Amino acid sequence: MKLRQWQDNCINTAIKQYLNGNSHFLALATPGAGKTLMASELADQLLKNNLVDLIICFSPSSIVSQDFSQSLQLRINERFDGLLGAKGHSLTYQSLQYLDEHFWQLFERFRVFVIFDEIHHCAGSNVDNANAWGEQIILNIQDKAKYTLALTGTPWRSDSAPIVLSNYMHPSNKISCDYVYGLAQAIQDDVCRVPQIIAVDNNNISVFDDDETKTFTSFKCLLSQSIIPYQEIIENEKVIKYIISSAQKKLSSIRVKNIDAAGLIVASSVDHARQISTLMKTYFNEDTVVVTYRENEPTSIIQQFRHAQTKWIISVGMISEGTNIPRLQVCCHLTNIKTEMHFRQILGRILRMTDSKNQEAVLYMPAEPKLLEYADRVKQDVPFEADVVKFEKIKASVEDDVGSEALGSVIFDKGSNVSAKATLKLSKFDAVIEQPDYDGASSAVEEHFLTSSYEKVVNIFGRFQQESIALRLSELR
Repeated sequence: MKLRQWQDNCINTAIKQYLNGNSHFLALATPGAGKTLMASELADQLLKNNLVDLIICFSPSSIVSQDFSQSLQLRINERFDGLLGAKGHSLTYQSLQYLDEHFWQLFERFRVFVIFDEIHHCAGSNVDNANAWGEQIILNIQDKAKYTLALTGTPWRSDSAPIVLSNYMHPSNKISCDYVYGLAQAIQDDVCRVPQIIAVDNNNISVFDDDETKTFTSFKCLLSQSIIPYQEIIENEKVIKYIISSAQKKLSSIRVKNIDAAGLIVASSVDHARQISTLMKTYFNEDTVVVTYRENEPTSIIQQFRHAQTKWIISVGMISEGTNIPRLQVCCHLTNIKTEMHFRQILGRILRMTDSKNQEAVLYMPAEPKLLEYADRVKQDVPFEADVVKFEKIKASVEDDVGSEALGSVIFDKGSNVSAKATLKLSKFDAVIEQPDYDGASSAVEEHFLTSSYEKVVNIFGRFQQESIALRLSELR
């Protein structure tokens, strides 16, 4: 297989540094760029040049570990199952704590090349400040491996702890990478897709607490008061319906050209995932694949979905980073994890370029303040000269008999011992959603399903709006 230019450059830079006496090499490449293939090719060259004897790979999940094993085996034409006669093994970070002295003796007897995928999971500049995985790397690998290759798409930790095997620049305290391949360059090289991020908000929210009523003009205003937790927003049935309705329409339009295109919904819990799956079946007659830690063989489920034609997969912590499913093009961010690292990794699942005719990559999310910050930073990473950020709202013509004051508002009733967890109710209105597509034209979707009225359970009404951060491919050329 022909390497991409960045992969070839990275490999040459790594080998040069190894030959100059540097045993550790840290490569930052944007999610979806092809780090697994690059690492496999580097391993092959080190073996062929008689610079190493064995290759060990550590990854954050079993599905990624399997991908590395298959990639190494395919490239080197040797077994990587860890059994007698194999050229190495691909393991998860979880296994680090259970490896015995017989395993670690390999580093004394052989020249071992170690690949660390998503190294940011392993923390520690020394044993005192290391996490469990980082400690094992410091004690057993750092000074004993012949060479190491650390890979990351997000070179920081949410807890700000130092990443193992990494150097930091002073006084900025930013991580020092030996090779960097960012999203901007990946888009210019047609390695990654141009992302489009849709933030869904509500412009009229009311909270009833006994005799007191508070009103808010956005999720940001609501959340700033710490009255309703974000968890309740993403678990709200009508919020879920709205987001997956928009995502479903987008995926259907993509599948007109890409019949295998698929969507990913990242849920916050197993129960949440089941709720979303039920809603998908009930309102859209869509069967979904659900993959969580509770499944018997989650890795098998992901592998089957990768090559199937099923449209949707719902995940809880199983498809966040490193998982290669190129046919994913639409994603719904409905998890309560709100770190930039997690956000970038989720977005990366839909950025991998393929040979398909349509290369749209669209992520839907609630307009939560932190997520909007992350989306804005992604926008800044995308190469463009003109202003390609667009903010769009649903245009509604109101025809409802509930009165203009109640119309369009979301109401959370916290009084009378009612749980703060509310069920969103929307009044009847006709909506047209306008979203830019790649040829610059607007596509109108009439009579959104939320225009129908819902049964009133806890007196909640609302009108949704969409902020569309549209990064259009046609304006980048």
